[in-house]
Amino acid sequence: MDTQLQELRRLASRAENRRTETGIPRVAMVQGEIPEHELSAVYEPMVNLILTGSKTMTVGDRTFHYDPATYFVMSVDLPAVGSVHAADTGEPYLAISLTLDPPVVANLLADLPKPAGGGLYGSGFSVAPVTSDLLDAWLRMLRLMERPDEIVALAPAYEREILFRVLQGPLGWMLRDTAMPDTALSRIGVAIQWIRENFARPLRVEALAEMAALSASAFHRHFKAVTALSPLQYQKRIRLLRARSLLIAGEGNATSIAFGVGYESPTQFSREYARHFGLPPSKDAERLRRRVE
Repeated sequence: MDTQLQELRRLASRAENRRTETGIPRVAMVQGEIPEHELSAVYEPMVNLILTGSKTMTVGDRTFHYDPATYFVMSVDLPAVGSVHAADTGEPYLAISLTLDPPVVANLLADLPKPAGGGLYGSGFSVAPVTSDLLDAWLRMLRLMERPDEIVALAPAYEREILFRVLQGPLGWMLRDTAMPDTALSRIGVAIQWIRENFARPLRVEALAEMAALSASAFHRHFKAVTALSPLQYQKRIRLLRARSLLIAGEGNATSIAFGVGYESPTQFSREYARHFGLPPSKDAERLRRRVE
């Protein structure tokens, strides 16, 4: 696998220290020291492969560490805190990702035998060992950056191959459950999408449970199994992350932003912000702006 990783590193070496588009639909890359506020964010469903260095990802009370021997699957939108590290040799962190498109996964599943029934309501994110077959699929995909005229014809096939290799692995159930309409992850995903789109509105667990066709107690239990957060904790993380991005952009002061993201008390907002990010809102925003200047 070393030879495969070396070529992948060469192909992705043009990446910047932010999400860098490759010209291939849904495929992106990143390299180097990523700004702190971009690592503390809402991560969309994806397959992520580390090529150099390592990354630590924390969602709720769960923390995973992954390196070039592993890949990461996130099957629902999750507020997470990440940190990236250079390799022991000093080479910068380098990674590539494929954003999941449920219709693409569903079309692939329609062409495959139906799997035996699995467990319900597992975690919406995890890490697994990478395989040579999966690396080969990624290589075919990234080589298209050097043959852009072939992207339209070949990228869909290579995307299916990457997804197929993941489906064959220990995290394959995540892709299946994301794309199928009446599975644990898809039902919780409906509630997650509502919270993301309406984070500033009051949250009623009973209404969310009804969306997921579950009792309130079962919904709460299953939501936490998938996200490592309760519904209210999930909403709070979304609010705080949104507030942080607005503060860094200078789009208001702490009080106006607190009300804008749904807090009724600026004092409570400042207290919860400092607890989560380590500094009061204004000081944290000033510190982060200095780092990106």
